[in-house]
Amino acid sequence: MNVIFITSEAHPFVKTGGLGEVCGALPLALEKIGVNVSIFLPKYGAIQWPFAVEKIDERCSRVKIGNNIPVYLIEHQDYFGRRPGLYGEDHRDYPDNLERFQYFCCETLEVISRLNLPVDILHGHDWQSALMPLYGRELFKNHPNASKIKTVLTVHNLAFQGVFPAEKYATLGLDQKFFSVNGFEFYSQINLLKGGLLFSDEITTVSPRYAQEIQTKEFGCGLQDVLKSRGKAIRGILNGLDYDFWNPQTDPLIPAHGTDNADGNFKKANKIHLQNILHLDASAETAIFGFVARLSHQKGVDLILDAVDELMRKNIQVVIQGIGDSDYHRRLMEKARQYPGRLAVHLHFDEPMAHKVYAGSDFFMMPSTFEPCGLGQMIALRYGSLPIVFRTGGLADTVIPVRDNAGKANGFVFDHYRKTDFLKTIDESLKIYKNRSLMDSMVQRAMAEDFSWTHSAQEYKRMYEWLLSA
Repeated sequence: MNVIFITSEAHPFVKTGGLGEVCGALPLALEKIGVNVSIFLPKYGAIQWPFAVEKIDERCSRVKIGNNIPVYLIEHQDYFGRRPGLYGEDHRDYPDNLERFQYFCCETLEVISRLNLPVDILHGHDWQSALMPLYGRELFKNHPNASKIKTVLTVHNLAFQGVFPAEKYATLGLDQKFFSVNGFEFYSQINLLKGGLLFSDEITTVSPRYAQEIQTKEFGCGLQDVLKSRGKAIRGILNGLDYDFWNPQTDPLIPAHGTDNADGNFKKANKIHLQNILHLDASAETAIFGFVARLSHQKGVDLILDAVDELMRKNIQVVIQGIGDSDYHRRLMEKARQYPGRLAVHLHFDEPMAHKVYAGSDFFMMPSTFEPCGLGQMIALRYGSLPIVFRTGGLADTVIPVRDNAGKANGFVFDHYRKTDFLKTIDESLKIYKNRSLMDSMVQRAMAEDFSWTHSAQEYKRMYEWLLSA
């Protein structure tokens, strides 16, 4: 089986979030279970090159990752090579993003055809590759395997859709008939993701619950009716986590190591270290509530800020790490000055510190308003920090609260997005914290969870096989 990933990001080359994580890790997991994977990626100027690069022609280079996964880099100096950003600079999108990613999709398919690469599945990711299903249908008409090639489009975050002015439609090189309600037209504009959703054979999302949520008005971002019309073609496959990188037994960025916290020393040692480096009052008995994320409304920062005074009236400590809107920075620093020794705010993108927060916290706050999958809660579970989450997307698929199943509980969930429910869930977690035997069993259960990429890769393989047999 030959699967070609078409993506605008892939770790370790370039990554801004979950898209890059998935497109870097999933191919490696698929390779391990016998799937032949290739990756196509723009050759950005921002990419660092610890790899041997093979020049194919003036428009394409190739490197390898894993055992034998070719990564084809689509070159264009004006569109990719000379730009410091992926999608824009100074918080503004590049005005020619339509042209840039139209070129990427078209040239990717041309390279596949030119090199006569074996292909059974074309797997695109988000709006940047959403032209692929229709382009593939048109470009591969004469391909010997044309009738058997299937297309998959994965939605990592429906909020990003690739919307552009209608007057740019000619840039796409498509028949005018495709600019309609049954194509790329969206309120008199071009919507690349909408077209990709309509023309792909199968649609996946990054968690089962998100696959259902995006078909509703609340989470559909205006495309809920399009998605409902494709409901039978949509499936949710939970993202995995790199358990080699996020490994509390070997992690070089934390001071103490362990696999299950059976004797309590793993969490205790990491907690004291976290308190010391962030100048919190040193106390192994005080519960620490951590937060590591982009500082944005989506990640629940407003909810935490609204609740912070009530949180500080409890006998707890709070650690917040992230970067984001300057107003959040200002408000959080004001609160940190108001509560020295109890509230630590670290306004930096700091990988080593993130590991220390995961390992040193007792609880991990992740009250996202929506979360297609989420990796933070999986990392927290891996390090024995019990997640406190809103019941949405991948958070609901991975965190099991005590009230749902006490024997399998690994965290805490609130059902209504409001401060009273959030604070009630904090109180619930503190009651568990005071019951050491129950708390210890939940921590051990959390650390034993398996959200590795192996499971996700098997589900993708089964989907590919089903598509090819249909």
